[in-house]
Amino acid sequence: MPIHPTEKIWHNGSLIDWKDATIHVMSHVVHYGSSVFEGIRCYGQPSGAAVFRLPEHMQRLLDSAKIYRMDLPYTLDELCAAVVDVIEANQVAPCYIRPIALRGYGEIGVSPKGSPIEVYIANFPWGKYMPGHGGADVCVSSWNRMAPNTLPALAKAGANYMNSQLIRMEADINGYAEGIALDVNGLVSEGSGENIFVVRNGVLYTTPLANSALSGITRDSIITIARHLGLPVIEQAMPRELLYIADEVFFTGTAAEVSPIRSIDRILIADGETGPLTKQLADEYFGIANGLKPDRFGWLTPVKVPAAEPVSA
Repeated sequence: MPIHPTEKIWHNGSLIDWKDATIHVMSHVVHYGSSVFEGIRCYGQPSGAAVFRLPEHMQRLLDSAKIYRMDLPYTLDELCAAVVDVIEANQVAPCYIRPIALRGYGEIGVSPKGSPIEVYIANFPWGKYMPGHGGADVCVSSWNRMAPNTLPALAKAGANYMNSQLIRMEADINGYAEGIALDVNGLVSEGSGENIFVVRNGVLYTTPLANSALSGITRDSIITIARHLGLPVIEQAMPRELLYIADEVFFTGTAAEVSPIRSIDRILIADGETGPLTKQLADEYFGIANGLKPDRFGWLTPVKVPAAEPVSA
């Protein structure tokens, strides 16, 4: 999906022009993938706009940086305020927000010592991520997720997404909307950029983080909503074949939001229609995000931007 430039990007504490947010080709990040980042959505509300689970996203950015020994010179509150500042400066909502911390221009070599840390936050309009209407047709990828103790799956790091690119490109070449990766033991892990949920006999299952899955903010939101609604939720390792005999399967993620899966490896999931639990959870999620239902979990951070799109059920 093409990027639509906005006016300003936050960089190391200041708002700069979009065209000036550049890095040198010899920056450490270009050669070694040394970045951590986030993806956040700001949703339209009946009376404006609000960022969804902003503190949780920025805390994960700090956690990712800590894992990679990147000492970010900003507190959680400062990073959250920076997101609000750049959205309000650009006056664009709904929007997607991309904070990124990277190792910049300093020295060459695998060791990042001597390379400065740069922090940028951009926002821009962005719509539906997962292709397909009424459910996505996906496959199980031939590419596995990283084994434990190789690249840390709990860090949302740029280097990890080289693995994601292989998964997504393979799926695309073979005519699928997305790929599902297995972990090093052949158990279900996640999509190239999404967590995965399975419904069977009225129970909601998702893979535990130990299966090389990212600690998704949307994943946590759906688990929280399901438990609030009284739905049984189990985090457990899942064999590949469980995907084929599930009653419902769906992806979650900031980009993907709540995206039903119609088929896996050309095997139809149930009748191929969006299942009742998927629909119930999606309705609740979007209802909260768009301000049509009470923010009962305190997930919304208001911003002073009139929404460009009307909010409707």
